[in-house]
Amino acid sequence: MEFKKPPDGGWGWVIVLASLFTQFLCYGSPLAVGVLYIEWLDAFGEGKGKTAWVGSLASGVGLLASPVCSLCVSSFGARAVTIFSGFMVAGGLMLSSFAPNIYFLFFSYGIVVGLGCGLLYTATVTITCQYFDSRRGLALGLISTGSSIGLFIYAALQRLLIEFYGLDGCLLIVGALALNTLACGSLMRPLQSSDCTLPEKIALENVPGRYSIYNEKEKNLEENINILEKTYRGEETCKSTLASGDWKPESLLPKNPTTMAHTKETETYKKKVAERTYFCKQLAKRKWQLYKNYCEETVALFKNKVFSALFIAIFLFDIGGFPPSLLMEDVARSSNVKEEEFPMPLISIIGIMTAVGKLILGILADFKWINTLYLYVATLIIMSLALCAIPFAKSYVTLALLSGILGFLTGNWSIFPYVTTKTVGIEKLAHAYGILMFFAGLGNSLGPPIVGWFYDWTHTYDIAFYFSGFCVLLGGFILLLAALPSWDTCNKQLPKPAPATFLYKVASNSSNV
Repeated sequence: MEFKKPPDGGWGWVIVLASLFTQFLCYGSPLAVGVLYIEWLDAFGEGKGKTAWVGSLASGVGLLASPVCSLCVSSFGARAVTIFSGFMVAGGLMLSSFAPNIYFLFFSYGIVVGLGCGLLYTATVTITCQYFDSRRGLALGLISTGSSIGLFIYAALQRLLIEFYGLDGCLLIVGALALNTLACGSLMRPLQSSDCTLPEKIALENVPGRYSIYNEKEKNLEENINILEKTYRGEETCKSTLASGDWKPESLLPKNPTTMAHTKETETYKKKVAERTYFCKQLAKRKWQLYKNYCEETVALFKNKVFSALFIAIFLFDIGGFPPSLLMEDVARSSNVKEEEFPMPLISIIGIMTAVGKLILGILADFKWINTLYLYVATLIIMSLALCAIPFAKSYVTLALLSGILGFLTGNWSIFPYVTTKTVGIEKLAHAYGILMFFAGLGNSLGPPIVGWFYDWTHTYDIAFYFSGFCVLLGGFILLLAALPSWDTCNKQLPKPAPATFLYKVASNSSNV
């Protein structure tokens, strides 16, 4: 599907606002799951490593399913995916209020809510990138602040709701709030090309397989479609085909059976079977070709060294950088910091500073004199140092300061789609972003349980956060090494030799003449 030139404004700002509220409503509870994490520890009495799986699955499953999410957005559009996902998130949150054990939460909160959030995130990022080009960094920064503001508000809101209504009542109310996503999704008008005629649009939306084969074998396809539709529609189809003049005399057999010979009936039947078989073969062939093309494009993406380093960096970043947002409240409790000393929850500090970081980093990404990839690498290296400093924080003030730094640097999520677009191009964004988010989800799923297991083994978070800092630092250095020559080499410098060679040949030929 081709799209119009991004308007960089207009209805695009409505898309930004709707996407911001969508991420606010659906990501608020999963990102502020640290408040629920402590309640689940007390309610079910399981280990910290096992209990951490609930929050890590909620953040990781949606990212693990990013290739599927990208396919859904490409097939059904951002509007339909957003509305459907709103039901998933709200239903998963409400279902979690009836959880009898931690294993039920793995499904209701971890898988259902996580998958819904993954679909929503892919839909909002994709449609925003379609509507913006020169202001893409700002637009992505604005919509990504929705989840951070949600983290800030939901951390305090869920604690308040638990105090008044208990854990079950809290989840029911938060699930009801998530239903407002349906209104936001209805505003996501697709940006499609006006060059496509109405019949082509209908074919693309309703029968994508038929639309794909149409260009390959137009005449045979129409005959096969008429045959298949006649089986279910009867006389109505016959009338429409007679009006078009494409139907053969054999089609009149049901109306005048006495005038047709038995041999003619046999020939007509065989022709129908042959044409139906041809239709099925062409459909299977086309689907297999699409799958083959997808695999070839994936291999081509990994031949780009910057893209390969990017997936390693995002994987290691999520292993080490995600656990603080889930476990910081328990880190404070393990450091004997009393709740009375908390003027503001540490998770709320992470949330509000993440919003600030996303906005500022998104604005910086739009400056042409700033290399966005190097900016992303810088956030990884500084974050690794902040993670290694957590074991030395023994008071609320120091923990709050580190939470603010980590939150600001986590805002690099707003420039990650920007970096991906510059690396592979807007045409391959959905494909490449789906792959990268798969590895990000894998890191999100593994990070908190690993940190929790470290605590279960050593009864301290020190080694766990040293490990987290090392992972993030390693990912940053790998990406830096891949980008050192020039991260735009693949996009800008490689096409230049072709015109030079061509001009050289022309000059040599003219001299021979």
